[in-house]
Order: sequence, then structure tokens, then C-alpha cells
Amino acid sequence: MSSNDHAPSQHSWDPALSTFSRPASYAKRAAIAGSYPLRGIWYFLRNREFWPIFSGRILPLSLISLLVYLILFTFAFLPQYAFLVIFHGWGAWVNAVVLVLGEGLVIIQGLFEGFFVDEARVDVFDATLLKRSMGDLVAPHRILHPDAPTAVKSLGKPTSPAIYTPWSMTQMVELIVFLPVNLIPFVGTPAFIIITGTRLGKLAHYRWFQLRGLTKSEAKKEARTLAWEYVWFGTVAMILELIPVFSFFFLLTTTAGAAMWVARLETDHRRRAAADLAAGQDMAPPPYSDEA
Repeated sequence: MSSNDHAPSQHSWDPALSTFSRPASYAKRAAIAGSYPLRGIWYFLRNREFWPIFSGRILPLSLISLLVYLILFTFAFLPQYAFLVIFHGWGAWVNAVVLVLGEGLVIIQGLFEGFFVDEARVDVFDATLLKRSMGDLVAPHRILHPDAPTAVKSLGKPTSPAIYTPWSMTQMVELIVFLPVNLIPFVGTPAFIIITGTRLGKLAHYRWFQLRGLTKSEAKKEARTLAWEYVWFGTVAMILELIPVFSFFFLLTTTAGAAMWVARLETDHRRRAAADLAAGQDMAPPPYSDEA
């Protein structure tokens, strides 16, 4: 009997390794997805060509946000805080602040639609794809000016419906329905942010699916493969959007982050497709010939 007969196989399954590797994989995927809204902030600030998209609407939208939150914190914060003290004690101010910010977000999102915010988000998304060498996704759906000095200025009029996220009454109702979750001690506020953030995450790739021409069923099927990632992308995006006055700014930076994420997914997908094609060609039989 050789000395190697009792050596473990290189391909043997290690239960302990599997136990730890799967949670580690989920944590890694969550961290990567959750990092993209933050990456989008740096990317947006670093590329000055995006700034006119923001500055053209910053004054009216900032005034709207400031007015909404001023009214809410003046008239709604103290009554809600007094009510929450019954359940949470003196720490209720955290829940009360998040509750008022959530109420402000519902109002502001409804008002923002009147200032062509979605149009601005489409421009940020498409321009980011152009800058990340994904112009082939954008070109079939809008006029492009390749001689323009920047990606933003190269964007012409869309030639097909251009929507970043469809306005949804369901989304507004969900925000309102889940606001009382903040009443639950300790876990209520994090639960509210994660629940409402998950929907934001699911909508992050709506424009990507639209550019690829996917049907509603095809988009849902593909979105299911990224369900875990959407939870954490949306949670971070939700936290940013709850910051008073800066909501519109973070809407745009999160859009840039979503496009950066799409560029990475597209690159990985195309690399795998090229590898599969090359492997298939290597396995193909030689061409038929009648010659001996």
C-alpha cells in the first residue's frame, strides 16, 4: 500500500469550508453592491461634465426640500416624538427623526417628478455608460454626437422611451404603509430602511433592461438573479436619500453608481460569453472534406 493511499483527495468536500464560504460569499456580494451608491458620489464629483445636470435644477429642488422638511420638523416632529416615547423611551428621537425624514421623502419624490428629475437621471446613466465604453448599449436608443467634447454633451434626443425609473403609485403607497414600522422598538428603523430600500434597488437596473430591449418577464427573471444585491444597493441608496436637502444630489450620484455597476456586469458577461465561444470553437469537429 503506497503512502498516498490515505492522503485526502484534492477535490474532497470540506463541510467546514463550505459552512464559512457561503456566508462569506453573501457578505462579499452585499458589500460590493452596497458600495456602488458611494462610488457614484466620488465618480459624479470627479467628472465635472455632470455638474451642469445638477446645477440647472439645484436651486428650485433645494428650496422645495428645505421648505418641506422645515414644515415637517416644525409641526410633525414633536407630536410624533411624544407618541414614540411611550414605546421607545428617551431614545425615541432617532425613530422620530427617521419617521419625519421618510414622510418628507414621500412628499419630495412626488414633487420632484414635476421638475424632470427622471430625465436628468437618464442623462447621468447614459453618459456614465458612454464613459465606461458601453456606448453600444446607448446608441440604438438615442442620437449621439461623437465629436462632442464630453459624454454628457454627446447625448442627443432619445429615439425610444427613456425612463430611468417608472413613476409608481405602488412605491409611494409602500413608503406610506411601511412608515409605522418605525414604531417597533430597536429594529423598526433599520427594517423600514431595508424594506423600502429593496424596492429602490430593484429599480436601479430598469434603464439597463430597457436599453437591452428585455420584455417585462425577461427583466423580472434576470432581476431575480441579483435579488440579494438589490437589497444592499437599495439600502445604501435609501440612507443617502433620507439626508435632508441633498436628496436630489444623491439621486443623481446613485444613478451614476448604478451605471458603473451595469458596466461591470456587462464586462463580466461579455468576457464569459467570449470564453464560452472560444471553448466551443476548440471543441468543434474539423470541417468536412471529401479529400483522402
